[in-house]
Amino acid sequence: MPPRLRILLALSVVLWACGDDDASPADAGTDAHVPDAGPPVIVLDDDREECAETNELRNPYFGDLHVHTALSFDAVTFDVRVRPADAYDFARGDTLPLPPYDASGEPTRTLRLARPLDFAAVTDHAEFLAETPLCWEPGSPGYDSPTCRMYREGEHEVGDFGMLTQVFLTNPPRRPALCALQPEDCAAARDAAWREIVDAAEAAYDRTSACSFTSLVGWEWTAAPGGTNIHRNVLFRGSAVPRVPTSYVEAPTPEQLWDALDATCLESGADCDALVVPHNSNLGAGIMFVPETRDGRAYDRATAERRARMEPLVEIYQHKGASECLDGVPHPMASEDELCGFEQLHPVLCTGAADDPDGCVEPCAPGGGGFGFLGGCVAPQDFVRGALRVGLAERMRTGANPFAFGLVGGTDTHHGAAGATAEAGHPGHQGDSEDDPEEMLTVGAKPLVRGFTTSPGGLTVVWAEENSRDAIFEAMRRRETYATSGTRPIVRFFGGRGYADEMCDAPDLVEQGYAGGVPMGGELGPGAEPPRFVVQAARDPMNAPLQRIQIVKGWLADGDTHERVYEVAGDADNGATVDLASCTPEGDGFDTLCAVWTDPDFDAAQPAFYYARVVENPTCRWTRTLCNELAVDCAAIGEDHPHWACCDPDRPQTIQERAWTSPIWYYPE
Repeated sequence: MPPRLRILLALSVVLWACGDDDASPADAGTDAHVPDAGPPVIVLDDDREECAETNELRNPYFGDLHVHTALSFDAVTFDVRVRPADAYDFARGDTLPLPPYDASGEPTRTLRLARPLDFAAVTDHAEFLAETPLCWEPGSPGYDSPTCRMYREGEHEVGDFGMLTQVFLTNPPRRPALCALQPEDCAAARDAAWREIVDAAEAAYDRTSACSFTSLVGWEWTAAPGGTNIHRNVLFRGSAVPRVPTSYVEAPTPEQLWDALDATCLESGADCDALVVPHNSNLGAGIMFVPETRDGRAYDRATAERRARMEPLVEIYQHKGASECLDGVPHPMASEDELCGFEQLHPVLCTGAADDPDGCVEPCAPGGGGFGFLGGCVAPQDFVRGALRVGLAERMRTGANPFAFGLVGGTDTHHGAAGATAEAGHPGHQGDSEDDPEEMLTVGAKPLVRGFTTSPGGLTVVWAEENSRDAIFEAMRRRETYATSGTRPIVRFFGGRGYADEMCDAPDLVEQGYAGGVPMGGELGPGAEPPRFVVQAARDPMNAPLQRIQIVKGWLADGDTHERVYEVAGDADNGATVDLASCTPEGDGFDTLCAVWTDPDFDAAQPAFYYARVVENPTCRWTRTLCNELAVDCAAIGEDHPHWACCDPDRPQTIQERAWTSPIWYYPE
């Protein structure tokens, strides 16, 4: 454990045991509970005009399902001032102010999307929805309390938010002392913040026949036991939402979160529907996808089915990097796939070799290793491909697959910049902690949520009949989604039997895909003949040409899971490169790619999953464009220079953007 965090943990334990020794009536006690009253749901306006254009064969809609604003405790600390309404305005094409702000309160930076989004969800942290406004609005009850002073004065870049931090370092979590003796003030502040989130989504939703933009109400459940990231985003269809969001304090395990959603939404008697999305699993430290209940019992079929129902999607990419797969570690669930190295947040992994560098991140021991945010350990089964493999084994054991995930992407922006995924001109996602080149080019010894190792983030694409809440939510529920690393290729993926070899040339490819099989996210039943897969991709016209399409297979045989990557279209050796001095792409590529593929290793007795990975030609990574703007002269600087990351041969200078489709599963029974 790093010394700074060890000191912080010790301090938290002392404070937790003793309370605020100079606590005022507005800031005393150790087990505050904000009382709830009234009906369990807020009923929303469900009236809208019918969309003027609908498509039974479905359209691709691009969105961001992971957005934070100044209502999040770890955004406002970095001088982020945008509110939920501002984030939705930005998603629809307006200009966004970015910190730092000058003496007159004007932003010194602004940002605007080259292409607006089709949908978005503001997902501010449910944790501290009361404490955040109370601690940052002068004159509010508790503003001058020890809890608020420690929060505002903390070293936020290393996760020190004063007494708020200890919530994530104690088990079970306990609310900071701020709301102990005046819970009514906290209830009022929390309710006002939640209502602001809901009202902003309602105002942004286009209810006209144009159906130009869809907003989804949501929040983030920020579970971080021992500093480990097992966060979830909670998203709602839109007819009704819970009156109060459930946080990690009230529900410290995923099962308790599901219980709360049952009580406040799904079984409330109102027309309320919700789903939960695990995110950023690359910092799960071995506990993100464990098929055990909170009391350590292995899942039975009912529990596995419940988890699959509550959590049909997983976030595979965001600004903390990729969570697809892990290569190069000694673990039976690790991959042998060079493309797993794409945008990894963990800078150096331990391989078990004698020459492993100091500070490398070890594979997690059984049961996890804690402190995922600081690189305590890394576990291949936390990554999406590992979870999909575990899901196959669990289905064989229990009869149900708890990890049958569709794939989505997001930014996890902490300054309201929904969909800001462009590499060139990337302004960071952590407010004024990334407002100068030295901060942006920082390379830490352990994973950071800012600096060189982070990414602009990804996008979610849904195939839906129209751009409305019902249609988008149904697409997510049936997992007809794919994720991108930030660009906008158009990708279709079907699996079935009887698809013709010439199907890629057919003008009715999509009709045939649906009629003869299932789309991404679907399931194929038993059959003696191998399934056939059709994958079609068109390049993002504002980015590089396509290089290739791969199909990734995972299967279960003789009690063990396996995986393999197949090249199905394009050319991995097309010679595409980038002129780093000008960031000009060079070499050939493809505007479109398509393949009809049959699994050559199919065994009708082996359950399997298949997903497509579409890879673009190389382009400059955001760091390279920044280095070029700085005109860094590598011959004139050394390793101690703040711009050395521009010259370090071990640091990536280019990126191959990509898309990942939701899997299609084959089950033999």
